[in-house]
Amino acid sequence: MQALLAKTPLSDDARRKGQLHGNTVKHLRNLIVTGVLAPGARLNERELCEEIGVSRTPIREAIKTLVQEGLLRALPNQSPVVSDLDIEEIQALIDVVSTIEGLAGELAAAQVGEEAIAEVGLLHYQMMLHHTRDELPAYFEANKAFHRRIIELSRNSVLIWVWELLALRVDRARYTSNLWPARWEKAIEEHQLILDALTARDPARTGQALRAHVRNGLSTLVAALQAKQGGPRSPADTP
Repeated sequence: MQALLAKTPLSDDARRKGQLHGNTVKHLRNLIVTGVLAPGARLNERELCEEIGVSRTPIREAIKTLVQEGLLRALPNQSPVVSDLDIEEIQALIDVVSTIEGLAGELAAAQVGEEAIAEVGLLHYQMMLHHTRDELPAYFEANKAFHRRIIELSRNSVLIWVWELLALRVDRARYTSNLWPARWEKAIEEHQLILDALTARDPARTGQALRAHVRNGLSTLVAALQAKQGGPRSPADTP
């Protein structure tokens, strides 16, 4: 773990009093979501303190928070372990998130303005740029902003609230699904279809494009996990 964390200290600003807990949680959460701390990895408090540059108290409090979020598993008399990605949970997320984002797309396309379309277009351009540079972490941030902006454009407060509740679980699955080059390339094409439908202000086509995109991405991850467990398919077999 030490080698993986060698370049991940908190900045001086992140260690300011009053912000330390939240920033330590955010930092460790990001390491898990992006796979720096892989499923099954054990967290050593002393090493984390040295590498991140904080004392044991914020590390311990951050670990408690991440256990509550389900990203870590607490084991009796042992170091906490990064939770495995759960196939059944991801399959459930496919149904729920594809429905939520599809509805958001329909609502957004029915009322979106030129300025908002330009904002979504800029985020798509940023994703393409990061893809050509093979910058997955930066691509992921732009990708999340792309989806969040469409959710916001639905102007449905309940829908936005539910999406935010699921965001943490979806983030990890979405990031992992783009680790395969073929899927990452396909995701770029799907985002273009979403943008085209939104630009045309076509609710049905925007909703369909978003639902298909969510299903395709997360289904790739399910296929990979099933193959790892001895299932019948691999990411290369996923359409």
